[in-house]
Amino acid sequence: MPLFLIRRILATLPVLAIVALIVFLMLRLAPGDPAAAILGDNASSEAMKNVRTQLGLEQSIPVQFFQWSARLLSGDLGESYFLKQSVAGLIAQRIEPTLSLAALTLVVTVLIAVPLGVVAAWRHGGWLDRALMGFSVLGFSIPAFVIGYVLIWAVSLKLGWLPVQGYARLEEGLGPWLRHLVLPAITLSIIYVALIARVTRAAVAEALTEDYVRTARSKGISEARVLVRHALVNAAVPIVTVIGIGIALLIGGVVVTETVFAIPGLGQLTVDAVLSRDYPLIQAITLFFSFIYVLINLLVDLSYLLLDPRIRY
Repeated sequence: MPLFLIRRILATLPVLAIVALIVFLMLRLAPGDPAAAILGDNASSEAMKNVRTQLGLEQSIPVQFFQWSARLLSGDLGESYFLKQSVAGLIAQRIEPTLSLAALTLVVTVLIAVPLGVVAAWRHGGWLDRALMGFSVLGFSIPAFVIGYVLIWAVSLKLGWLPVQGYARLEEGLGPWLRHLVLPAITLSIIYVALIARVTRAAVAEALTEDYVRTARSKGISEARVLVRHALVNAAVPIVTVIGIGIALLIGGVVVTETVFAIPGLGQLTVDAVLSRDYPLIQAITLFFSFIYVLINLLVDLSYLLLDPRIRY
């Protein structure tokens, strides 16, 4: 196990390095200039040059990259061009809403999708199975922002049950925190419920055709135990895999959902940074999301060792 962990952690370092290089080059080579975003389009060329010099953008791209990499290795993520604050501090301020939304979405998704998929596999070909297939198509077809606006109109504006937008921190109480996150979490979870429930249905349906399930039933074991202890446990590897993929996909969904619901998290910060061409902030947030993605993949790989003893490391 320790050797497996060391190998997996070492394998993540080149991935993060390649991501850092690609993001750096894309920002420098894409149209647009942070100096123009800071000063405005009517600024003189001399003023633009002075700002670019202050920001270090007059140097060659290789020099800029090596300087940024050296600061990054020393733990310095730099300073935001526009907010004039530490990038690490800005990420720390915005991380709670994003992690809260992602965690609540994951809990809602797993609690709904896995039981739904198991029951659909058990009643294969029944009305629930057909309803799940229809819901899956619907969930994959409707963009998250459309679902968000419909929920805001129906639940917040018409019924007045929940806040329209904003976020309440956990320190303000569990009730306000949940009230502000329920609609965003439902908005995000619809797509992932469709994905995970469909994979769960397929995996459990296949497990139910195996000999060990027929043997368990012949011994008089209850159907509920057959479904959970035999079918679901043996179908866990593909289910855990798709849950891990779903968590990684949440990164993109959070950006859209936080914008729709005006949640001051990393997604909203990313949008603001891109619009203002804030290079240090964009680079740091991208690396942070990449690290989360790599960490999730590592945890999924570790779960395989626990779920299937036949897998060696």
